[in-house]
Amino acid sequence: MENRTEIATLGEFGLIDHLTRNFETHNASTVLGVGDDAAVIDHFGRQTVVTTDLLLEGIHFDLMYTPLKHLGYKAVMVNLSDIYAMNATPTQLTISIGISNRFSLEALDEFYEGVHIACEKHGVDLIGGDTSSSQKGFIISVTAIGEVAPDKFVKRSTAQKGDLICVSGDVGGAFLGLTLMGREKKIYLENPQIQPDLENESYIVGRLLRPEARKEIVDFFAANNIVPTAMMDVSDGISSEVLHLCRQSGLGCRIYEEKLPLSEDSRKAAYKFGLDPTVCALNGGEDYELIFTLRQEDHEKITLNEDISVIGYMTDPEEGTKLLTKGGNTFDITAQGWNAFQK
Repeated sequence: MENRTEIATLGEFGLIDHLTRNFETHNASTVLGVGDDAAVIDHFGRQTVVTTDLLLEGIHFDLMYTPLKHLGYKAVMVNLSDIYAMNATPTQLTISIGISNRFSLEALDEFYEGVHIACEKHGVDLIGGDTSSSQKGFIISVTAIGEVAPDKFVKRSTAQKGDLICVSGDVGGAFLGLTLMGREKKIYLENPQIQPDLENESYIVGRLLRPEARKEIVDFFAANNIVPTAMMDVSDGISSEVLHLCRQSGLGCRIYEEKLPLSEDSRKAAYKFGLDPTVCALNGGEDYELIFTLRQEDHEKITLNEDISVIGYMTDPEEGTKLLTKGGNTFDITAQGWNAFQK
């Protein structure tokens, strides 16, 4: 039997020291990190971007099929994604957790290993946080801090009529991963003798459990002198995010079904599960790609990047928010993506 260390044996400060022992400082802006009453950061005349996410067991993740290491990694990535969505560079992170006594110290080490991998990958410093006991579920709160050159941040509300609507990578995969995991969980609960069969679906499972914040897209913008006119990340689904961009910019849009980027793995999985790939692409959440608008004169600059797809353009508000199907029909785009408050 593996060793199990009860968390109570360390005390709160001992626990924080233990969990953060491998984290080193990478950014000059981190003046003082973990270990004092508060951290100190100095961004040397650059503007500071701050975002916070709360992740609750049973609402945002299911530990029945989410390894703790993946969960730690994902908790960081979803926050870094919000910083990149502002066209900013993430630099620091705080992480707070609430845990019940069903978690051992070894379990928390797994979680923090995932946090550490994600921080190292993006050069982000863990500078603080808190730990508390929780009555039942695992609670995670992450705050990410980033920096951006003065007024180079990109909002959701600044798209212009005629701007191209672009999205990075591919969409719908995380939703399909969630669909697969949900089906396997149901089978397992009905018959625990049956081992989960992930049917060689490593791509969609990875999209769900191990998303990647799109640093390279923001780096590409900087290298090619591109400033999107509006941007956000795809956490709730393309249809939902497009409606945010339209509403906040006071515009309408045209989205082309045939331009929606789906991976071959996602398309095949959708057909196998009896789902429409387009619906998965539009309404599936948690892809953490970037959706952004671009002036038409910048189109040339992005044609070289195979990881960016143009899916439509912004129109006058009177033209509404429309999807043009492959068959030539036009539908209103409605937000059917992830809603944290749906029952």
